[in-house]
Amino acid sequence: MISPPYRVALNGYGRIGRCVLRAYHERGAGFPFEIVALNDLADMASLEYLTRFDSTHGRFPGDVRVAGDSLHLNGRCVRVLREAEPESIDWRALAIDLVLECSGVYHTRADGERFLAAGAPRVLFSQPMASEADVDATVVMGINQQRLEGCERLVSNASCTTNCGVPLLKLLDGALGLEHVSITTIHSAMNDQPVIDAYHHEDLRRTRSAFQSVIPVSTGLARGIERLLPELSGRIRAKAVRVPTVNVSCLDITLQTARDTDAQEVNRILREAAEAGPLQGLVAYTELPHASCDFNHDPHSAIVDGSLTHVVGPRLVNLLAWFDNEWGFANRMLEVAEHYLQVAHRRR
Repeated sequence: MISPPYRVALNGYGRIGRCVLRAYHERGAGFPFEIVALNDLADMASLEYLTRFDSTHGRFPGDVRVAGDSLHLNGRCVRVLREAEPESIDWRALAIDLVLECSGVYHTRADGERFLAAGAPRVLFSQPMASEADVDATVVMGINQQRLEGCERLVSNASCTTNCGVPLLKLLDGALGLEHVSITTIHSAMNDQPVIDAYHHEDLRRTRSAFQSVIPVSTGLARGIERLLPELSGRIRAKAVRVPTVNVSCLDITLQTARDTDAQEVNRILREAAEAGPLQGLVAYTELPHASCDFNHDPHSAIVDGSLTHVVGPRLVNLLAWFDNEWGFANRMLEVAEHYLQVAHRRR
C-alpha cells in the first residue's frame, strides 16, 4: 500500500521537467509527495547549471548543488539516472509511486506499458496521447479530475493549449450554448524549430528559422478538446502559428453561441467564474492593456483578456486568453499528480 509522502520521479528534464521541479520547490512543502529521482541523458554539470539558471524563469529559488549522482535542491536529494529507455530503470526498486513522463517522446499505450513493465505503478504524461485508447484517462484540472478512480495506470495531463481552452469552452457552453468553435493558437517558438534554417523536421515549415517568421504549424487541439468535451465533437476546428517569442502564448477563440449575448455578459460570466466561481485559481481575468511578457511565470491555465472580448451579430463571440505554456502547465501537472496519488491511496 502506498502512503504519504509519495515518491515521484521525472522522466525527461527539458523545459517541462525543469519547470515541474522548480514549481514544486517554489510552492513549498504543500504537496504530499517528494520528487526523489529524475532521468535524463544530460551530464551532471549541465543538469546543475540549467536547474540553477533559466533564461525564461530566472534563478532557481534556493540552493542547487551536485553530490555524486544526485542533485541537492534546498536540502532535498534528487537521484539522477541517465538511461535512454524507460525499461532500463527498475522503478520498483526505487519505490516510485508515480512517474511524471516529461520527455514528450512517448504517445502510445505500448510506450506507457514499457514503464509499467519496469515496475512503475502509474505514469502521468505531460503530453496528449495518440488516441483516447492509448491512455486510461486524460485529465484537465478543474474539469474532470473527479473521473479518476485510482485504478488508472496511464494518465495524460493533456496539453497546455487544452488546459487553457477547455475550462473556458465548458463554462461558456453551459451558460450560452456553443454551436461552433474556431480557435487559433498563437504559440511561442519550441525546440522542434531551428534558430536558423536547417534540416530539422519533416514539416518543411519547421525547417525555417523560429525567430525570423510567424510559422503555421499543425495542431491536435480540436481533437484534444473533443476528447474532453465530446458534446462539441464535429463543431470545433483549430489552427496554430508559432511566433518569435520564447514563452507565453494565447488562444484567439471565436464562438457561435446558441442564443444572443453581448460582450458585457460574456465577460461577466468569465470574470465571476475566475474570481469566485468554479475556475478560481485556474483561470484569471483582466481588462488591463497587457502584452504577452506580463504573463511570464503566471501559474494560471488561462488569463482572459476582457478588454479584447467582442460580440458581432449578436451570436459571434471573439475572445483572447493568455497562458504561460510552460509554467501554467507545470503547475497543473503537479496538481493532477497530487490528486491522482490521493485517489489511488483511497482506493486501497
